[in-house]
Amino acid sequence: MNAIAQQDVLIVDLLPTCAKAAADARAIADAARVGVTALVAPNGKVDAALLETHQFPAHGFAWLSTYVAALEQMSGWAERLSAAGKLGELEQLILQCAFGEYLNQIFGGIAMSQTEVVRLRDFGVESPARHKLHTTEIGVLRRQGNTEAVRARLAELIDDGQHWGELGLEDETLEMVREQFHRFGEEQVVPYAHEWHLKDELIPMSIVETMSELGVFGLTIPEEYGGLGMGKTAMCVVTEELSRAYIGVGSLGTRSEIAAELIRLGGTEEQKQHYLPKLASGEILPTAVFTEPNTGSDLGSLRTRAVKDGDAYTVTGNKTWITHASRSDLMTLLVRTDANTKDYRGLSMLLAEKPRGTEGDLFPAKGMTGGEIKVLGYRGMKEYELGFDGFQVPAGNLLGGEEGQGFKQLMATFESARIQTAARAVGVAQCAMEVGMRYAHERVQFGKPLYAFPRVFGKIVWMAVETMIARQLTYFAAREKDSDLRCDIEAGMAKLLGARVAWANADNALQIHGGNGYAEEYPISRILCDARILNIFEGAAEIQAQVVARGLLSPRG
Repeated sequence: MNAIAQQDVLIVDLLPTCAKAAADARAIADAARVGVTALVAPNGKVDAALLETHQFPAHGFAWLSTYVAALEQMSGWAERLSAAGKLGELEQLILQCAFGEYLNQIFGGIAMSQTEVVRLRDFGVESPARHKLHTTEIGVLRRQGNTEAVRARLAELIDDGQHWGELGLEDETLEMVREQFHRFGEEQVVPYAHEWHLKDELIPMSIVETMSELGVFGLTIPEEYGGLGMGKTAMCVVTEELSRAYIGVGSLGTRSEIAAELIRLGGTEEQKQHYLPKLASGEILPTAVFTEPNTGSDLGSLRTRAVKDGDAYTVTGNKTWITHASRSDLMTLLVRTDANTKDYRGLSMLLAEKPRGTEGDLFPAKGMTGGEIKVLGYRGMKEYELGFDGFQVPAGNLLGGEEGQGFKQLMATFESARIQTAARAVGVAQCAMEVGMRYAHERVQFGKPLYAFPRVFGKIVWMAVETMIARQLTYFAAREKDSDLRCDIEAGMAKLLGARVAWANADNALQIHGGNGYAEEYPISRILCDARILNIFEGAAEIQAQVVARGLLSPRG
């Protein structure tokens, strides 16, 4: 490794070369858009039937566009670091490797899953060279961006103190916040997380209480309602560090984020004054109760009914995959209040209070039953199926005070929820990488540590590069949200890519462990199970690609 690493591997004029290549990649995406539009929107408007027929190229276009957006954000990250005097050799090589690999995948094929690879010809882009899409800058980066020498030098730089690259946080306050939660995770979560997983235990209330004291649950709630009033970028930083320690801890904040966003955006002033301070302080723990046994992502077909009788709604129906349901105090409960509707227009959101459950009585509320769903990972809050039969909710707890607004209210939270999930994915990816690195140094084979072998350090190098790619795309979506800009597509891209990176990192880290990685006693076995859920919840990868594709191919108001 050392002999190769001594070579001068940095591309001359790297930053302008990457900036030009990012613009050229955008031109490729534009050409692909023309081809996909002809398939699914021949009359200028996306046709639902055609979109379904041509899912493969449409979803592939979402992935291509995600790659291009990621390269643009990596270029911007490097430019900001350069302006701040923080762009070192490590960061430059991460940038170079990212461009080299992603550009080669764009021209050679992007894996949407283990069995589905989309190529430019699927978009009707048959000959990139003929259309002058394969530029000099793209050619340089494809040839020199991700070479054996680049990977070897990156491995050497990462190994020097296990530094993973400057994050590019422009606000010093965010860096302080990151360090605070990094210490919390290292001291109070990492030593115990695997035991919680193996015993399938709820995260201890002492951890929940400390998180409350640190302001996790009120992080983005406005100060006038008892929160810290910080933005979504801060939420990403905190979520990433908590999820790096354990995804269950990082996901505790998701419950409050979703509930607070629903109430802040859709609630009456009275509801905001009553619930937001209690959410911010951790006095009440919420849970999101949306999914039903036969709905999944098709929330418009939801069946749980809520009938108004006097000053209360009576709820009847079933829910499933409800996270942290037993120990919660408040349910944001999506129900159908208009029996004459069969789609999203008859849905409403209820703020349904309930007593906390105990081990002996999970759901003590009258008219409510439930049981635990045993899962492979993501265990710290537990998953439940719920039944409602005569469960009562005061009429004043209708979110916003108007029926039929539930789906619209929920949609308004999707950007924040997906950004937060992308941040969770980045945290899990970082965790897997660090665990893989640690084992690669500890495990000695053939007289030297595993990290000395190119197939091993190459895996870890790419983990470092792609984790940074996912992180910068996530930060970008958060900055857009903090600027009050529509970012549904950007949030969807961040979640789509972040989930894949988390799974890839966990899978490769387990491979580095060999047979030991398959043993429950090693944390990587837990991390692999935890990472797998990220491609499913908050919109499965296929649904996420569908949403991104439709958004990209539709006029954006």
